[in-house]
Amino acid sequence: MSENKQNTNAFLIHLSSFGDYLFPLGSIILPLILWEVKKKDSEFLDATGKEVINFNLSYLTYTIVLVITMIMVGVIFMFGHVNPLNIFFIVSAVVLVGIISIIKFILIIIGVVKANQGELYHYPLTIKFLK
Repeated sequence: MSENKQNTNAFLIHLSSFGDYLFPLGSIILPLILWEVKKKDSEFLDATGKEVINFNLSYLTYTIVLVITMIMVGVIFMFGHVNPLNIFFIVSAVVLVGIISIIKFILIIIGVVKANQGELYHYPLTIKFLK
């Protein structure tokens, strides 16, 4: 496979992380499909696919933990244990989900640019689900 075609495919794998804007779990399903189709073509595409999928699974995990925290604190808040600390946790969790979304967007753009240049981009704070 030519280097240009390989870079384009890596670019598309990273770009598919915006699949959440198309349908739920799109940022995991689309890169998974592209990775499965292209992973045998080169080690670079295999590593890129794993990195993108691990990043999106990590992001989903972080978001789920924050949402569960918000729900738990919200339930406590609903049943009369009104405490300024509960409100602080809910607001903090909402703000953190927003910040994580912005960071995810920026990191995907960086990954797309790096892949287009032929570099393997390692997303920060990524849990290695696939090795």
